[in-house]
Amino acid sequence: MQSFRTEIENPVVEQDILDLEKKIRLFREGKANEEKFRSLRLARGVYGQRQAGVQMVRIKLPFGKVTSEQLHRIANVSDEYSTGRLHITTRQDIQIHHVSLDRTPELWAQLEKDDITLREACGNTVRNVTASPTAGIDPKEPFDVSPYAEATFKFFLRNPICQEMGRKFKISFSSSDDDTALSYIHDLGFIPKLKEGKRGFKVMLGGGLGSQPRHADELYDFLPVEELIPLIEGVLRVFDRYGERAKRLKARMKFLIKDIGKEAFMDLVAEQQTALSKKQPDFQIEKFEAAPPLQNVEVPEVEIEDQKEFETWKNTNVFPQKQEGLFAVGIRVPLGDFYTGGARELADLVKKYAGNEIRLTLRQDILVRHIKEEFLPFFYTELKKLGYAETGYNKTVDITACPGTDTCNLGIASSTGIADVLEDVLKEEYPQFVNGRDITIKISGCMNACGQHNMAEIGFQGMSVKVGKAVAPALQVLLGGGTLGNGNGRFADKVVKIPSKRGPEALRLLLNDFEANSESGEGYAAYYDRQGKTYFYDLLKDLADTSNLTENDFIDWGHEKPYIKAVGVGECAGVVIDLVATLLFESEEKIDNAKTALERKAWSDSIYHSYTSIVNSAKALLTAEDVKTNTQAGIISQFDEIFIETGKIELSTSFKEFAYQLKENEPSEAFAKKYLDDAHLFLKRVDAYRTKEVQHV
Repeated sequence: MQSFRTEIENPVVEQDILDLEKKIRLFREGKANEEKFRSLRLARGVYGQRQAGVQMVRIKLPFGKVTSEQLHRIANVSDEYSTGRLHITTRQDIQIHHVSLDRTPELWAQLEKDDITLREACGNTVRNVTASPTAGIDPKEPFDVSPYAEATFKFFLRNPICQEMGRKFKISFSSSDDDTALSYIHDLGFIPKLKEGKRGFKVMLGGGLGSQPRHADELYDFLPVEELIPLIEGVLRVFDRYGERAKRLKARMKFLIKDIGKEAFMDLVAEQQTALSKKQPDFQIEKFEAAPPLQNVEVPEVEIEDQKEFETWKNTNVFPQKQEGLFAVGIRVPLGDFYTGGARELADLVKKYAGNEIRLTLRQDILVRHIKEEFLPFFYTELKKLGYAETGYNKTVDITACPGTDTCNLGIASSTGIADVLEDVLKEEYPQFVNGRDITIKISGCMNACGQHNMAEIGFQGMSVKVGKAVAPALQVLLGGGTLGNGNGRFADKVVKIPSKRGPEALRLLLNDFEANSESGEGYAAYYDRQGKTYFYDLLKDLADTSNLTENDFIDWGHEKPYIKAVGVGECAGVVIDLVATLLFESEEKIDNAKTALERKAWSDSIYHSYTSIVNSAKALLTAEDVKTNTQAGIISQFDEIFIETGKIELSTSFKEFAYQLKENEPSEAFAKKYLDDAHLFLKRVDAYRTKEVQHV
């Protein structure tokens, strides 16, 4: 591991990787708490998978942007440490599977050579910042949101305010009012607006999917761009402090807003203004907004064998950019899976003949940008050689599916297996839906909605159904969801649960009915509204009958053996249960982090590390008293009640006033030093009290 010190130029990144290697070693030696270690590795993109002894590694790619060099690096890492398969997620990440835990530090170090990180790709952190894949080339966009998405990613990466929250936090940037980055299902979603020539965003707050989807509230119809980072920071501080931490299913921000209301939530955000970082983010606008310089290369001459096929591809997969004479090409990636050989050839193609950049999409596809019109025939022939010229990009056949029971601990039924079969049905029986109208079909292997099934026009959720003493794989059919634009969307209704093996027949019934009875130009969601939920239940109810199941119905798609429902422990944002000694040790680590930040003159970071140490120390004593500590705000009020008001611990003020000094002071050097001293002294006092109590037992 020492070689990392010479190969990685950034000392912060280098130390991060060395810390992971150290914690893995301590965990292997039985010296690190398993639950706490899980939290640490998740925040470094290392996620347990269904198969024992191996990990899924999630590579964080802000707004899906990947250069040729980065794609080569990811392919090399996948071949060396994984299986050569790359999986695109609905958050524009790439996942690789079956990785040895012990090799994750060196894998990470290899990726960092091309500025690729794993940091905060999983865990209770700010997850990958997503954006419309057309950002920067969209003819409808008021301006390119890419520089603002990048600045958001950089500002909150390793930021102490969002390292150990109660749950994950998701941010998106749409390129236009079409809202293709789905602002309404995000904790914070941004849609670009111009007001009297000034740039800003419509802001959506508190959305989410999962078992209880919530439509985001409109927070601002126009927020000037310079207020973007302060708003996000204030929201994160409040979520960190008041968000649920004990009950995992209630720990997302949507539940906090639902409980206290948007106005009360924003009152708390307003209280944070004094404490906000004074660092001004660098919105590198010029870096993004001009089309990249294209090499003056001569395009090879090609002969198109099937002109009709080529024209169909152009009609479904090629889009004019706002930059005159340039086009984007969509590559449909079934199930989001592609492989390292094709990835390398694609990387070489875009470097030489396009803008040296691809964007991964939220529908698990690839968008190649900045292609000259005269290069399109050549691109088509090259992509076809790679198997990347399938028509139907962003059409009905472009089904979204999470990994499901293939690798995920939480998967209940196969999502990739049924997606494969439904795609075949569409190709073979419904070519008009491959190259024509778009009905979004999305599939998740469980209720957590990683496949976004509950905002699709036709959605399927993996379930199980009990038949006597046996259990069969099943699908919940959901209908009528969709994106309406400008921050508005709708969630699908649960219509009926059917055995999984009847999924293809359900799709046939739905599409046949739509073709027979929809009006000209009518979208599927509008058709669903017109007919009503009961109509569709009646259409599908015969498929729900389990009295006549065959042996085949008890075998899930893609499997050969009878179905067994096996749900493991999910790690997307598992709640950590800490021992008192571990908490006190962590308080020491946070004080060390505060000292390091002080040396870097990062006053705001130092102050927040000191704050988390103070809260952590208080939590340690409350844990020793078997007091529930669901939120940071609860810890602070309970510590006052149990330890300060009773005189067990003496402070010159209430604990609330002591802890919340960070709200009342600007992030200056003087206050950062004072607050660090306060945190250190408080830890000593808590440690002394704990030692005394233990000795008396």
